[in-house]
Amino acid sequence: MKKTKNLSQIVLIAIFVLLCVVFLVPFLLVLSVSFSNEIDVMNYGYSMIPKHFDTAAYRYVFKNAKTVLDAYAVTFGFSSLTMVLSVLVMAMAAYPLSRSYLRGRKGISFYFYFTMLFSGGMVPSYILITQYLHLGNSFWVYVLPSLVNVWYVFMMRTFFSGTPEEIYESALIDGANEYTILFRIVLPISKPVIATIALFMFLAKWNDWMTALLYIDNQRLVSLQYLLQRILKNIELLQNMQVGSIESQAAADIPAETVRMAMAIVVAGPALIVFPFFQKYFVKGLTVGSVKG
Repeated sequence: MKKTKNLSQIVLIAIFVLLCVVFLVPFLLVLSVSFSNEIDVMNYGYSMIPKHFDTAAYRYVFKNAKTVLDAYAVTFGFSSLTMVLSVLVMAMAAYPLSRSYLRGRKGISFYFYFTMLFSGGMVPSYILITQYLHLGNSFWVYVLPSLVNVWYVFMMRTFFSGTPEEIYESALIDGANEYTILFRIVLPISKPVIATIALFMFLAKWNDWMTALLYIDNQRLVSLQYLLQRILKNIELLQNMQVGSIESQAAADIPAETVRMAMAIVVAGPALIVFPFFQKYFVKGLTVGSVKG
């Protein structure tokens, strides 16, 4: 029995090691190509070790370093702020929905759920945000319209519902009100779901480029994703230019393929830094929805 158990553990460890390699190799390949010479990539394809170490792709991406750093600051700012505020707002919405004595709880839950099935669409949303809320071309357009995700509200509600009823009763007997129960009892013991949702919200906002495309004209408020996409479009435009030897030569000198990989590394950096802080809560938070609805 012991040998069988040890064998199964060895097999399981081997499978996880293999999965780690499968997930890690593409990232290392992207990193290698980003530091490769463009001509080597065109002639020999991708390789795990650069034939000639070259930082031309990063020099091109950071050609206007101030613009990129400003976009980094803006993106990190609204991603972090949205993460904090959205968790707070959604927790305050999920907590009353988790309490059995809330009148009309099913109706309110259905109202939330209905918004997951139907939305106003892009044009009404654009009119609402720009003409009525006057959030266009401002920092808050990144934050306020995306504070609530109904699916995450239901995840929180499910987790809060799993809290033993005796905890609420003892808190009420001790004179605690609902705000005290939420902020001093429920949230501290709900770290798995909070950490999971916070991570998802941060990554969603970090990868957001559509908001800048639709609502931002001020170059100082452009998000990093939109800025890098614009750099990529400029490269493609230069490559397609066939209007003279000077332009064609300039297009040929642009490290297009390596720039794509460098942009992927630049964008992925903060996510790689943030994820380890949430890792210990991540698995438990992901299984919240399987407990009960």
